[in-house]
Amino acid sequence: WETCWFKVELSIPLAWAGQEVHFVWESDGEGMVWRDAQPVQGLTKEGEKTSYILTRSLKESEPHSLTLYVELACNGLFGAGKGSMIAPPDPDRRVTLSKAELVVFNRDVYELLVDLEILLDMAQLLGEENQRSFQALYTANQMVNVCDVTDPSTFPAARDLAAAIFSQRNGESQHTIHAMGHCHIDSAWLWPYEETIRKCARSWVTVVHLMEHNPELTFACSQLGLIPVLLQAQQFEWVRSWYPGLYARIQDFVAKGQFVPVGGTWVEMDGNLPSGESMVRQFLQGQRFFQEQFGRICSEFWLPDTFGYSAQLPQLMRGCGIRRFLTQKLSWNLVNSFPHHTFFWEGIDGSQVLTHFPPGDSYGMHGRVEEMLKTVKNNKDKGRVNHSAFLFGFGDGGGGPTQKMLDRMRRMGDTDGLPRVQISTPDQLFSVLEKESSQLCTWVGELFLELHNGTYTTQAQIKKGNRECERILHDVEVLSTLAVAQDTVFQYPASQLQRLWRLLLLNQFHDVLPGSCIQLVVEDALQYYTEIRRAGAQLQEEAVQSLCRDLLQPKAQSTQSTLVLNTLPWERTEVISRPGPDGRETLALVTVPSMGYALVQEPFVPPQPVAVRKQEDGSITMENGVIAVCLDTMGHLTSLRLLDSGRSSVPDGCYANQFALFDDVPLYWDAWDVMDYHLETRKPVTTLLKPLEITLAGGLRGSVRFSLQVGKSSTLTQEIILDAMCPYLHFLTQVEWKEAHKFLKVEFPVQVRSTNATYEIQFGHLQRPTHWNTSWDWARFEVWAHKWLDLSEHGFGVALLNDCKYGASAHRNILSLSL
Repeated sequence: WETCWFKVELSIPLAWAGQEVHFVWESDGEGMVWRDAQPVQGLTKEGEKTSYILTRSLKESEPHSLTLYVELACNGLFGAGKGSMIAPPDPDRRVTLSKAELVVFNRDVYELLVDLEILLDMAQLLGEENQRSFQALYTANQMVNVCDVTDPSTFPAARDLAAAIFSQRNGESQHTIHAMGHCHIDSAWLWPYEETIRKCARSWVTVVHLMEHNPELTFACSQLGLIPVLLQAQQFEWVRSWYPGLYARIQDFVAKGQFVPVGGTWVEMDGNLPSGESMVRQFLQGQRFFQEQFGRICSEFWLPDTFGYSAQLPQLMRGCGIRRFLTQKLSWNLVNSFPHHTFFWEGIDGSQVLTHFPPGDSYGMHGRVEEMLKTVKNNKDKGRVNHSAFLFGFGDGGGGPTQKMLDRMRRMGDTDGLPRVQISTPDQLFSVLEKESSQLCTWVGELFLELHNGTYTTQAQIKKGNRECERILHDVEVLSTLAVAQDTVFQYPASQLQRLWRLLLLNQFHDVLPGSCIQLVVEDALQYYTEIRRAGAQLQEEAVQSLCRDLLQPKAQSTQSTLVLNTLPWERTEVISRPGPDGRETLALVTVPSMGYALVQEPFVPPQPVAVRKQEDGSITMENGVIAVCLDTMGHLTSLRLLDSGRSSVPDGCYANQFALFDDVPLYWDAWDVMDYHLETRKPVTTLLKPLEITLAGGLRGSVRFSLQVGKSSTLTQEIILDAMCPYLHFLTQVEWKEAHKFLKVEFPVQVRSTNATYEIQFGHLQRPTHWNTSWDWARFEVWAHKWLDLSEHGFGVALLNDCKYGASAHRNILSLSL
């Protein structure tokens, strides 16, 4: 990730007058040309960006000697993986500069080659049953006969033959492709956040340079234009801070309508794991940034590369001023082919958004004939709509569109035998689709990606950090709001909270929160979580001091009391731990009102204390008047009874709280995937290190502890706690994980029969089948949930709650949490 700077001194021969002159640079690393202290061109071999145009036609008045600087990064377009793109970076990787030349570019030869490429593609791809393929073939043959490569004067006649084919028009019913320049850049993935800043600059300066040399691009869509679609407010903010000159040029093109900011969120976040409030903040921060910087909010939500989409998103989109959605990731489904490309997507409250998947199943097209034909052939909504999107350009720092892509599509604008191609904008596409939408189908519920199920669990520290920081920011805002309402002197920490929220939102990018990123990114993410915890704790303390100042003042002759705050919107009765007079932790049972506080002085005595008893066989029972449990020496939950009904939750002969280890060897995407065949490798964890023992003997709290060996060299210690008056068991689990390609889960078979389990999602819940009747059912062998999943029948149910996990499953009567 180091940077090398090259000073390049150029001297253009006088004999090149009237010629088009390029500076050619080919290297393994990504580069950027600087001229007069400003970035002017990105250089990426994988993105077909290997030259900088010095002049289109060298004039005597132009400088013939000049100095450029090339900034070269010691990493390729897709990082620096050792032997494989997704392998850890190679610290010893060397980057080679293979070519640095000053050349004359023959534009006539280039145009002739593009003509021939299009014709030959038509001849090969349109098929023998199509007369246009033969017309293209014979025209190309005539061009070869007419053209003498040693005599440039023969080129125009050859090009006229091609133009005659390209000018033969389509009928009115032909499908129209809306081509949009695209440059998707992962905010972190196989490279750290800091490298993304440079990737954005390289790509966006290249796009601006292309626009400046294609001035007609600002005109109506019937003419050729380049309108790059750029998203992620965070990336705009980075470029604004680090490259102000480039950012000013971008703002000019936004004002002209050529640079189209879409997306509406702070980053392209994961579509499943962020909380409902986090998703709202993604839209709030993104839309606010676009409004402040460009004078408009986004009407399209653009999320092409995320690993599935929550059923709550349509409602959130509509609430944030967005009624249109574009992605293509479901084309990656491993089992079922999604049945639509254009449809209405309906969320859990009935909100609908017009949704479009580009039928070419990509957001990095190159403007080839093959891609155009695939877009039409692949479209699953033929007859319902006659327009579709085509996103072209190299992403992830590859610089977006190229001149060749534009020149290919210029020839295909309206050519008989090929779909009609027009450079367009998201608004123009969706406006046409809205007019054609009367016969569109509706998809209800989540857009589940049948791939990358492992991302719900990969990198446990990141998952824990996300959940904890979401809770911290919630608590700070609740307490600060109450403090403002009570104390006019208290200043609401808006700017500090925005900074912390933006750090959290950045870490929710769809390769960071899922854990599908390199170690450098994980280290950055964990540092950001540490900062949110630190600053959040300080803000929380300030709010509490303002809100409860009088209560915190010690009063003469008063007994020691503890202030307990409840930031949730319902009354809670719970056992808490507090410092006693001697400094040691003591327990107290407290009741605290909704969004309120209580002063605890004399401990509240429960109507029935917790009773803990050890049986002769080593098993331990715990009971609190609400539930009664029995645990064997291995820590298995062998019985869980609801005392008022006598109903047992664990089937006879079954073990709940059963840890199980699975092989985790996916086909390719190691950090991303867990395949269905892993279920065939289940091995219950049975090696006991420390048998079950009582750690708290009852009263306000009873607890037991045990330890297991997991796999070859990992250990698991769990404390199981039952509190007075509490209708559930706590499981505090610590794992020292040293396994590779293994997957640890904990299972709870329950005595409940239901064809559907319920999972918490953002601001709501979702039901998924517990059977595998169809391929759509069994493809969800591993799903995501937030804080709980539940299996219920009429009058009775069991829920499994967690504070930092997302991967889960419910098959038949077994609830499973992925650890």
